[in-house]
Amino acid sequence: MANTDQDDIAAYHRDGYAIVRGVFTPAEIETIGAAVDQVHAEGVRHGRSFRHGNLFYNVADGGGDNGGDPIVRMVQWPSYHQAVLNEVRTDRRIARILEPLIGRDLKQIINQLHWKVPGGQGDFAWHQDSRFRKPDAAYRHLGTSYIQTGLAIDPHTRDSGCMSFIPRSHLRGNLDLDSAVEVLGRSMTDSALLSAGLAPEDAIDVVLDPGDLALWSPYLVHGSGTNRSTHRRRLYINGYVRAEDCDRGEWAFRNGEPVPLGPEPALVHYEELHERGEPHYV
Repeated sequence: MANTDQDDIAAYHRDGYAIVRGVFTPAEIETIGAAVDQVHAEGVRHGRSFRHGNLFYNVADGGGDNGGDPIVRMVQWPSYHQAVLNEVRTDRRIARILEPLIGRDLKQIINQLHWKVPGGQGDFAWHQDSRFRKPDAAYRHLGTSYIQTGLAIDPHTRDSGCMSFIPRSHLRGNLDLDSAVEVLGRSMTDSALLSAGLAPEDAIDVVLDPGDLALWSPYLVHGSGTNRSTHRRRLYINGYVRAEDCDRGEWAFRNGEPVPLGPEPALVHYEELHERGEPHYV
């Protein structure tokens, strides 16, 4: 499916999320998966967290898990050097899906890969993406101008640590979800939801097949658990914002058409981009 239909649009506004099935074909997912694996191998070779401008490899010590190999938990902005992933982020099918929700002129704030190996360090605590859209002044009308997308590369089920959503939580705006602590590597807890006035029993599992695309609001409360399956779980996340409502990010689409990356990276999240953009370990 290459477009959001009226039911998807209604679901997104009502529940804070929508799922568009079969956006990418099995053959395309195989190619994308190989590109994702290439980036993962780069992270393993680094052996620890590494940054080059906006490109960032979040790598943890494997310890006794994962055979002792480093655990690559996340990579931000691999599209600067990985051509297949760069093509996906500006695929016209994504532009058509987003158009009825946030328009045709879009910048990109998130370009990110997540891995969960069986039993590995991949949990995400309950959170809202709005906490990461900083500084506040750079983002206007966040709830109606920004959408996060997640492309499933593998089956996403409860066993494999799929995302969990709290439907309609986006209607409550920013919530107190203990934003002073790290999200990655922390488990979802009922107490976090209860303290924010949310009901744990309202949580739903976001079950995806390879090629499905999930969309969610920056205010939707979500998280994900441990991969207890026998296979890895890969997710390709791209976040888009209406260009006129954001002062940061790389252009993705102008009038619905793909925009190539420029010769110099744009300021996104890494505040020291222009002062310390050279390759370095962190």
